[in-house]
Amino acid sequence: MKNKYFLAFAFLISSFSLFAQTYITNVTVADVEKQKLVPNQTVVITNDFISNIQKSNKIKIPENATIIDGTEKYLVPGLVDAHIHFFQNGGLYTRPDAIDLRKDRDYDQEIALAKIDMENKLRRYLQNGITTVIDVGANYQFLKQRKDFTDKSFSPTIFITGPLLTTFEPEVYKNLGEDEPFTLTKTIEDGIDGVKKQLQYNPDFIKIWYIAGADGLSIEESARKNLPIVKAIIDEAHKNNLKVAVHASQRITAQLAVENGCDFLVHSVDDEILKDDFVQLMKKNKTIICPTLIVYDGYQNTFGQNIEMSNHELQKADPYQLGTLLDLKHLPDTLLINNYKNSSNSKAGMTRFNKKKSTMMANLKILSDAGVLITTGTDAGNIGTLHASSYLAELRAMHKSGMNNWQIVQASTINGAKIFNKENEFGTVGIGKKANLILLDANPIENIENLSEINTVINKGVVFKPNELLKDSPADLAQRQLNAYNFRNIEAFLEPYDENIEVYNYPNKLQFKGKEAMRKSYSLMFKNTPNLHCELVARIVQGNIVIDKERVQFGDKIIEAVAIYHIENNKIKKVYFIQ
Repeated sequence: MKNKYFLAFAFLISSFSLFAQTYITNVTVADVEKQKLVPNQTVVITNDFISNIQKSNKIKIPENATIIDGTEKYLVPGLVDAHIHFFQNGGLYTRPDAIDLRKDRDYDQEIALAKIDMENKLRRYLQNGITTVIDVGANYQFLKQRKDFTDKSFSPTIFITGPLLTTFEPEVYKNLGEDEPFTLTKTIEDGIDGVKKQLQYNPDFIKIWYIAGADGLSIEESARKNLPIVKAIIDEAHKNNLKVAVHASQRITAQLAVENGCDFLVHSVDDEILKDDFVQLMKKNKTIICPTLIVYDGYQNTFGQNIEMSNHELQKADPYQLGTLLDLKHLPDTLLINNYKNSSNSKAGMTRFNKKKSTMMANLKILSDAGVLITTGTDAGNIGTLHASSYLAELRAMHKSGMNNWQIVQASTINGAKIFNKENEFGTVGIGKKANLILLDANPIENIENLSEINTVINKGVVFKPNELLKDSPADLAQRQLNAYNFRNIEAFLEPYDENIEVYNYPNKLQFKGKEAMRKSYSLMFKNTPNLHCELVARIVQGNIVIDKERVQFGDKIIEAVAIYHIENNKIKKVYFIQ
């Protein structure tokens, strides 16, 4: 059957009178199905499909073809983030049900930002090599809005559901109209109607938020009480040829969901170590699971004010959302903030968190070793889990759990395609597959972090350099260096600056010139200054000049300052400080 498909595809390609072709030559191809690296290959892309793969010495390249030299590079399928949320932005203010800061920032602002920021999120995903995203809990607004990006070459392929069907809805999300991310289902009829209402928006699947215990009953009593509604939703979705994803983080909710036909578990079980009967049930039912290992870290570390950010995140994340994660250091409601900080850092809080995390890691290893299908997903959009840039941290956590690098690459590519039975369309580097690919400068099987060493992204057959997809504005550069300053990360701090940076005391007293002088000065300050934190009070952007009013805490001192950044050739060339 496959041979017939490829012959038909080849005939179709050969029948085109005009088509665009790209040749990736002398490249090592990652065969994710056979778990092997195949060297010295030339991969031919015709329009938006892979039309040929052969040894490089066996392919003749026409004169008018686009050629990408793949020498000493590695070609892998585009990555899949199998768990994101467009309605959440990843910063401190995005989940008022988790920490209510609406007096500091109106939640309507967050809703509006999520809508206008969808393109930037999509570009950021593609920049990080993610060519497919699965939104496992959106709203009617985003179901409609995704159509704006279906044919855009800079957009990953989007699979999306509507509002989460749930027997429990946080108060802050009620009565938001098309922006409401939940549909309350208190009866079987509600559950069936919840599915039917989504059908007119053409969702790719249905999602259930299976929350047990919010009704005052024990976890098991609550799970069993609500099971008829869950089953009705699953049956109605399947009747309409839609798969069902279920949020079920307790063993009992996960087991009941799988027993009753759930297709996709979107979190790890975190309350107990899995027994063999559950593992065999998953295998028998061919249920896929996305472990989302890092999302709890985002909440725990943000609320406890113990956040650490890698150079990768400081350079690749949305700088404004990342910056908000440190706002708890200067927001005025110290009672609320200290309660969160103390609870997160308490012995009981740390014990709960560590137990949950270790259980998730152990369960992933058990499921992976047993051959249960694992997919990579971040739950991006939640507080501290930033869109696109958090993917690398998830890969690191999967590796720490005991998965080997081939298993992780499979989870991040073809297994994501299998969620919707699309493995014949994408997820591998193969003839007839969609040309959604990433060209890497280093071997991801030697080190899984090399999946971030991206030379070129190919999406829908269109070739991009990562830095072309999102260009830093002057304000972006100012914000990124401010974030790195607050994290005391000297490398990330210096990255936005020109090699010949000039730093002045206003108006014209030169303090020092050049990155190395700056490195020496700021490294000492980062090392020796306790309680170092810069709060951005106001910002003015005029052309290539950014003026920041800042309140800076140095130990016990607070200094009011103004920083004036001059940007040239996409780097900060001069800085003037007024104190």
